[in-house]
Amino acid sequence: MRAFHHPDQTRHDPRFFLMRGAVRPNYEVPARAASLLAGLGETGLRAEAAAPADAAALAAVHAGDYIDFLRGAAREWAALPDAGPEAVANIHPSPEMLAQGARPGPGVIGRAGWFTADAACPVGPGTWEACLAAAGTALAAAAEAAKGGQAYALCRPPGHHAYAARAGGHCYVNNAALGVQALRRAGAARVAVIDIDSHHGNGTQGIFWEDGAVLTVSVHADPDRYYPWYVGRAHERGAGAGDGRNLNLPLPFGTGDDGWLEAIGRGVEAARASGAEALVVPLGFDASEDEPLAALKVTPDGFARAGALLAGLRLPTAITQEGGYNVDLLGTLLARFLSGWGDAA
Repeated sequence: MRAFHHPDQTRHDPRFFLMRGAVRPNYEVPARAASLLAGLGETGLRAEAAAPADAAALAAVHAGDYIDFLRGAAREWAALPDAGPEAVANIHPSPEMLAQGARPGPGVIGRAGWFTADAACPVGPGTWEACLAAAGTALAAAAEAAKGGQAYALCRPPGHHAYAARAGGHCYVNNAALGVQALRRAGAARVAVIDIDSHHGNGTQGIFWEDGAVLTVSVHADPDRYYPWYVGRAHERGAGAGDGRNLNLPLPFGTGDDGWLEAIGRGVEAARASGAEALVVPLGFDASEDEPLAALKVTPDGFARAGALLAGLRLPTAITQEGGYNVDLLGTLLARFLSGWGDAA
């Protein structure tokens, strides 16, 4: 297995985060990347520097006006009188507004609300460059998978909550979706996504909702109690050509290793049944028992077993890093996951 990263991913250093009505330090910090790099070192893998993506590459997944917003938001925000250090929306369009023909207008304040789903995606100096770096790592991993191999992409910021034209949940560019599209361009007729972050991969679901060539599976904590709150339930199956191609496996809080691994096993069987020719794994460590929210209470051994389960598909694979916020343990969990993968490969 090869592994990719880019140092520009540390240029994104968000400060603002709103949780239960309180402004708190943001969990998605540059130290996450350092911890993950250390974990790669424990496995003996050398993290290779991937070329950053260019803006045109993002258009395989994202809308042009959204890309323009990400590219210019920090600069435009800084030019506002009395502006804070990061672009953070104070209004988002409601369903009533949308039903009456809402549009964002040219100003950065309106566009910040239009192009973000929540207050967890402040756009500051360095955010755009970090997004291009993260996207580049995903594309490098997909290129390796397209040659029949497996690769890990240290994507930071993460990506699976990002829709085609909306950021959310610490995610700006959907790195996993970029990987899927790169694999399809390289010739994979059917691609499976098995997302094991503890939060539902709502952005990836949204991007491929009507796409019959992509199976999207998400194993996550019950959205009745957990982000993203509004989607991620088992009845969401896709639409149009994608009807039946989306599989959500929400789990009760405190599920633990056995129930979590059983759900991943169901995702593996669905991928086999779908005839997938390639695999993308959005990998989050926020299911860990040692996470700040600890929704699913998965142990380090559970992550190793998950790596083995997914490797058992024997498919060309791109692994994209998603969540996990206990900086002290992230590297250890990555090492355990990759060791399980290696033992089964």
